Amino acid sequence: MNSIAIVSLGCPKNLVDSENMLGLIMEENFIITDNYSEAEVIIINTCGFIESAKEESINTILEMIDHKKTGECKVLIVVGCLVQKYQKELKQEIPEIDAFLGTNNYHEIVETINKTLNMEKVVKVNTKHSHQYFELPRHLVTSKHYAYLRIAEGCDNCCTYCAIPEIRGPFRSRPMENIINEAKVLVSLGVKEIILVAQDTTQYGKDIYQEIRLVSLLEELCRIPEIRWIRLLYCYPNYFSDNLIEVIRDEPKICKYIDLPLQHVENSILKRMGRNITQEEIKNLIQKLRNKIPEIIIRSTFIVGFPGESQENFNNLLDFLQEMRLDRVGAFTYSQEDNTPAGKMANQITNSTKIKRQNKLMELQYQILLEKHRQYIGKEIIVQVDGIAEDNNNLWVCRSTGEAPEIDPAILVYTQDQLVPGQLLTVKITHLQDYDLIGEIYCELT
Repeated sequence: MNSIAIVSLGCPKNLVDSENMLGLIMEENFIITDNYSEAEVIIINTCGFIESAKEESINTILEMIDHKKTGECKVLIVVGCLVQKYQKELKQEIPEIDAFLGTNNYHEIVETINKTLNMEKVVKVNTKHSHQYFELPRHLVTSKHYAYLRIAEGCDNCCTYCAIPEIRGPFRSRPMENIINEAKVLVSLGVKEIILVAQDTTQYGKDIYQEIRLVSLLEELCRIPEIRWIRLLYCYPNYFSDNLIEVIRDEPKICKYIDLPLQHVENSILKRMGRNITQEEIKNLIQKLRNKIPEIIIRSTFIVGFPGESQENFNNLLDFLQEMRLDRVGAFTYSQEDNTPAGKMANQITNSTKIKRQNKLMELQYQILLEKHRQYIGKEIIVQVDGIAEDNNNLWVCRSTGEAPEIDPAILVYTQDQLVPGQLLTVKITHLQDYDLIGEIYCELT
């Protein structure tokens, strides 16, 4: 029996791909290990979205190559986004890699493992993206009380800075019955929180049903009794309908939380980004969300240093954040990606300027976050236990409906009691610690 380890890099959508590969691998009775020095086969699921992600992927590959020299590793398989875009360069520069699988080839992982164990080199990178959506088994690696549920693959938005359509192909929705069936399997495993992901969740259904059906999907998911929370990520603002706002408002299982990637708000920048929306439309959507769902938590991401972004453009972005006071914000420096229209634009911004703007934006948002978090002190909040902190056996990491795992601040609870991941508590917030809220248990709900 061969032992296999997998390293999953990048976003939650990549994590789902890794879990699908693990599902296929476990059907063949391979041994799964998280100890890389003991693994005979190491699989690296790479990210290639922006420059920093590519660097992390390359560094991880080089780190895992060491296990071929000092550990039990016989085979190194590299898969995913970086391979899809740069497999020729990787094959030439890193000969220690035994197999390459692109983003259209995850379903071939078991065949690839068997071939490489028989000393064959494998390159499977299908550059003609199929509209076929592969339904694969899955083995969860997240805490068992929450799981990501992918509802579509690929993207048709073609933002000028983004390589995802090239890497992942066209937007293709999963049939609704398949999504519902997977959700039922997940809750049978103990999952309480379903987190919907896609490159753009708000366009779900447009390709296979000729109309957007995200609202219908949400209504069906809400009918599954065991689901406690449903969370929406990657909701592009362009297709955010009134019906969607109303179902979020009216369905108690749907978290009053929206991940709304805006990327910028200056109209001239939005136009060059190919975002097909204006600052006025963005503000109107945010105001409508807040008017109809007063308790809504809005998260967004922004790109600073896009080609041609003037100091005035950036200042207008800061003014927008000061005015709209979003609850959660992340900022990325623009990454000049190969084969993208923005990568060929004039007036590229220097790295030093991009970093300064990123720091300034996050400094402003930190002050907004502190002001918002101070309003929670003394209040009681229902939270879900995620797990125990790595460095403190009396510190538990929790979240309310207002926080997504990994990307948002946590609610930290100090207690000597033995809690259970997925357990619900009522916590009284006592103070703040950097980005996080600190609370004490008021009562245990389940």
